[in-house]
Amino acid sequence: MPDSPPAAETKQPPTKEPESSVAAPAASPVEKKPKTKRYVVIGAVALLLVAGGLIALRFVHRGLPEGLIQANGRIEGDRVSVASKFPGRIARLLVREGDSVTNGQVLALLEDTQLQAKVSQAQAAVTALAAQLKAAQTSLEVMKLDVPLGIEIADAGVAKARAVLAKATAGDQQAGRDAKRFRELLATGSVDNHRSEMSELAATAATSELEAGRTGLIHAEKQLAQFRLGEARIQAQSDGVAALAAQLDQGRAVQAEAESVLHDLTLVAPISGIITTRVRDTGEVIAAGSPVFDLVNLDRLYLKVYVPESQIGKLRLDLPARIHIDALPDQSFPATARYIASRAEFTPKEVQTPDERVKLVYAVKLYLTENPNHRLAPGLPADAVIRWQEGIAWQNPKW
Repeated sequence: MPDSPPAAETKQPPTKEPESSVAAPAASPVEKKPKTKRYVVIGAVALLLVAGGLIALRFVHRGLPEGLIQANGRIEGDRVSVASKFPGRIARLLVREGDSVTNGQVLALLEDTQLQAKVSQAQAAVTALAAQLKAAQTSLEVMKLDVPLGIEIADAGVAKARAVLAKATAGDQQAGRDAKRFRELLATGSVDNHRSEMSELAATAATSELEAGRTGLIHAEKQLAQFRLGEARIQAQSDGVAALAAQLDQGRAVQAEAESVLHDLTLVAPISGIITTRVRDTGEVIAAGSPVFDLVNLDRLYLKVYVPESQIGKLRLDLPARIHIDALPDQSFPATARYIASRAEFTPKEVQTPDERVKLVYAVKLYLTENPNHRLAPGLPADAVIRWQEGIAWQNPKW
């Protein structure tokens, strides 16, 4: 019994020491528990904020009501290349990039020294042919008057020759009869020899006159035949006039061709618009068809936008649209959908979409109905709102 208290006293310190050693570490979890809850609350709030931000961002991206689609892109235009139909050296350039031009305005001039010489040569040939044609026509007119008159004179000559021949024939016959009668009388001695000789001489003279009359008739008939050939000469002259007229037409065609080529060495604007690119410079030699300027019609601009694959099925041609630019936030420009691509493509880098996960988009061209004061120009970024459902009020794009 006396030994029990000391044993108890010796065992108590070890018992208290573990209690004190255990009690000290037990205080740490109690102190860390409020901090853990605070971290959980902060994490939850952060997640809620992120989720709320994503929801808010998604709501902003999809802030337009059903029936409207927003898209963005850059304004473009139908480009026209101004080129020369013929090769040559550029003599002068009269416009630069950014200049506004009107239809028919002279933009550039090519060297035309050789063409000017060809035009002058063609003009000289035409002048010579025209003079030859005029002379031939005058000669033809004279022949048309001279030939009938000659035929009439020749006809009269033939008639006269025939009359002379008839008279000579009659005289010859009478002289022959007289000479025969005087010969018979001379044989009977009724007349003297002198009278018989005179009758013989008269018969001989009458025969000569008959031969002369015959010769005169032949000559008159030949003259008549020669004048009648004038009709053939008139036809030949008419053919010559026609040939000269054809040559004159050919010469005029050559002149017109040379003048046309000379005219084409002056480059003019085919439409009204703005010069976007000047491809060549003064002094350069260009080939036929080589472009010198690029021209855009500011009255036929369009906005090329890209619509996500999930929304392209809502669009169709002729849908109305409104185009907005940052420089004029309170003004919109009406447009119409005129082109929808048939194939999808990857989203261009400069184009933003409501959902950044969208990779495939379709190109859509929205042609502007008007461009007042030409405020819109190619290359200008713009936003668009397309209305695919009627009755929906227009709203500005929300990105």
